[in-house]
Amino acid sequence: MEQSPDRSNRSGLALQGSAQVKKVEAIIKPFKLDEVKEALHEIGVSGITVTEAKGFGRQKGHTELYRGAEYVVDFLPKVKLEVVVGDALVERVVEAIASAAQTGRIGDGKIFVMAVESALRIRTGERDDDAI
Repeated sequence: MEQSPDRSNRSGLALQGSAQVKKVEAIIKPFKLDEVKEALHEIGVSGITVTEAKGFGRQKGHTELYRGAEYVVDFLPKVKLEVVVGDALVERVVEAIASAAQTGRIGDGKIFVMAVESALRIRTGERDDDAI
């Protein structure tokens, strides 16, 4: 199997000119998950990782009444999505998540984009863009 000059080799050392890969993390409201999943599917994203999470941002939670007693709910239920895509798809992924997850109310969430040094598909040994 001949290695092209723009890919990483099996030892994990990046060769010059390797394709750029980015990880997009989004924290969204749980009831928006299906809409976001559909939006990502429509633009050709082949896989996502979803984790149930709890957290708060500027809204600092809220108070609720339970059996006549008031208490503070400071960690609100959220969903964390992780998507790894090539550079060419990053902007479309961010736009798709933002438009599908937006309600216009406080607590809609955040999107983070990070560089990924390397990606490896364990089954085949494919790397970077080929691995996603």
